[in-house]
Amino acid sequence: MNRSELVAALADRAEVTRKDADAVLAAFADVVGEIVSKGDEKVTIPGFLTFERTHRAARTARNPQTGDPIQIPAGYSVKVSAGSKLKEAAKGQ
Repeated sequence: MNRSELVAALADRAEVTRKDADAVLAAFADVVGEIVSKGDEKVTIPGFLTFERTHRAARTARNPQTGDPIQIPAGYSVKVSAGSKLKEAAKGQ
């Protein structure tokens, strides 16, 4: 399912226009992005998803073409965890 299909499904389910559904989806993405970028708290939708920023330590990796070791600097990543209701839905129950 791509974004336009998701917007159409949300609009049908919530009985709103596609424009309104797209605006809500965009606002949701912006809010989650802002909170995760700050890194001081996580976003939790109980039973569905949790978004949080994680720190990745510096590490040594290998260039797959040459085999030479390369240094990867420390940085940040995003961890997304599925909640219990989403896990149950994935099992088909």
